[in-house]
Amino acid sequence: MVLRHSDDYVEGYELLVLRKSEKADMLMDFASLSLKKGESWHSSSKDERAFLLAEGSAEIIVGKKVDWIGPGIEGFAKNDSVTIDLLPGGETKIRASRTSLLDENPTVLHLPKETKVVIKALSERALFYVSSTDNNMDFSPRLYLPYECRVEYRNEGTMQGTATRIVRTVFDKQTAPWSNLVLGEDVNLPGRWSSYPPHHHPQPEIYHYRFFPAQGYGMTALGTEAYQLHNRDTLLITGNKDHPQVAAPGYAMWYLWVIRHLDGNPYISPEFTPEHMWVDQPGAQIWEMKKPSH
Repeated sequence: MVLRHSDDYVEGYELLVLRKSEKADMLMDFASLSLKKGESWHSSSKDERAFLLAEGSAEIIVGKKVDWIGPGIEGFAKNDSVTIDLLPGGETKIRASRTSLLDENPTVLHLPKETKVVIKALSERALFYVSSTDNNMDFSPRLYLPYECRVEYRNEGTMQGTATRIVRTVFDKQTAPWSNLVLGEDVNLPGRWSSYPPHHHPQPEIYHYRFFPAQGYGMTALGTEAYQLHNRDTLLITGNKDHPQVAAPGYAMWYLWVIRHLDGNPYISPEFTPEHMWVDQPGAQIWEMKKPSH
């Protein structure tokens, strides 16, 4: 199912997907958080939450010590887009920025339940995507920095490059076993496919799309149903349905993906549809256009 969002995001916190509704039982909420320069948003929640910075610069105050991995000295870390300070009262101050969804890896703040956070926009707009779900496990707040992101160039050298894409995994079951979520993003190259060869899994998944330029579009086949995709659309994936997709030529398609583990059945890897797996094998014989010689 596709949820349309043709207008810009509303100011403040906008719930885009409710974890349980008549449309689907996703087991997680998904929202946008859009703040104008100087505006602040205060929150605490009974849920596990992940804040992915999509656009702009922001200052974030977390009511607990935040862990991170990377270069720095005690109580301080810095790279080109993020600074972190451990404050005397046990809080953590973070400043982060992002100028491109396509060319830059994400910064993600991952919080356990009952963690206070204050986010203030430092640029004309700061935009976050927020994924949340129930989780009674008490883990340490964690900041995932851009250079930590696991980046893969999937399907390079196969299928004549028609399904090559960039996959950025922020955290999964291996790196965050305490989490009930798996989070990342894809960059779907213009005119090419992603989530291909077709695959499926029983765990619910959300895709949220951005197109560059914004008037772009793509297509997805959710099971046997086809949907056109537009800027700011959200795809709800449930019920072990295949979900391959393609971007129209000329348009780059970025999408955030978040998967909710099932109790007793966490997401580890997808199940590929067997009849299409041959295309990904080395030396697969795929027809190529040949211009006639004169």
